[in-house]
Amino acid sequence: MIRFECDYATGAHPKVLEKLVATNREECPGYGVDSHCTRAAQLLRDLCRAPQADIHFLVGGTQTNMTVIAAALRPHQGVICTQMGHINDHETGAVEATGHKILPVPTQDGKLTARQVAELCKAHYEDPSVEHKVQPGMVYLSHPTEMGTLYTLEELETIRRVCDQYHLMLFVDGARLVYGLAASEVTLPDLARLCDVFYLGGTKAGLLFGEAVVITNDALKSDFRYLIKQRGGMLAKGRLLGVQFEALLEDGLYREIGQKAVAQAQRLQKAFLDKGWELLLPTPTNQQFPVIPDRALETLNQKYSSCFWCKVGTDRTAVRFCTAWSTRDEDIDALIQDLALL
Repeated sequence: MIRFECDYATGAHPKVLEKLVATNREECPGYGVDSHCTRAAQLLRDLCRAPQADIHFLVGGTQTNMTVIAAALRPHQGVICTQMGHINDHETGAVEATGHKILPVPTQDGKLTARQVAELCKAHYEDPSVEHKVQPGMVYLSHPTEMGTLYTLEELETIRRVCDQYHLMLFVDGARLVYGLAASEVTLPDLARLCDVFYLGGTKAGLLFGEAVVITNDALKSDFRYLIKQRGGMLAKGRLLGVQFEALLEDGLYREIGQKAVAQAQRLQKAFLDKGWELLLPTPTNQQFPVIPDRALETLNQKYSSCFWCKVGTDRTAVRFCTAWSTRDEDIDALIQDLALL
């Protein structure tokens, strides 16, 4: 079975494993205060052109989202996101378990618009019983979104202006950010400039585990490590995170992984279109959503593993195909050849 259903199904990129093995016998201080974490953090600051940013390494995306949002919001505040936002749709209420309500808005393509944020905030502050409602305190975006779509630089800048108008923090979930960087004009320095906090995901980008949080808002920096510890995110063997991010960042491995996976995904997109199958929506990233006749999907499922997304009509199904560091060119070739035979 050739797996295309997610981008974290396999282990770690060989360069990451090599660095882990090479440093395996080192005795380092615990909890992320070792030289590897220090160096990885500096590499990321340099890439972001944000010398004053605080960098923290956590284990996984849900833990990171929960910790960042709980740290940023006051008890009476909530976070604005789309209905498809990972924190709303796929994290078992982790954020709301911290006492912060999620304020979801509808979306067709996974993206949140500045207008939606402005309208929600305007309605809140014009409500005569405003103090009886959860106050918007943060905007949460995924880049890429859960649908594989991307924000333009102009869209992010417009959202930033609305956030400033209504005193909202801007948080970007970067679980798949390496693929967004490879497929869009938005750069790490852009995110560091526009966001109060964002993270560069490693779990979906060739690491065994790990997410790197970049905090640029001074109000969020104080005591953040206390909150990491309280939320169960402070890894005793923290050097394992630092070592992996060193490997990902030091020689541009994150660029290599992102660019290759995006190029492979675009080959798949062309093959689906050449077959005459529509896409749920066109995406420029490593996630593709072809709408496949059920009979053809049954045949494909005998050899390829994809992720069910939704039914389209009575006899077609939209599924998600993901590429990643471990996707081989020969796997793409085989799938394209099998599509031609259907």
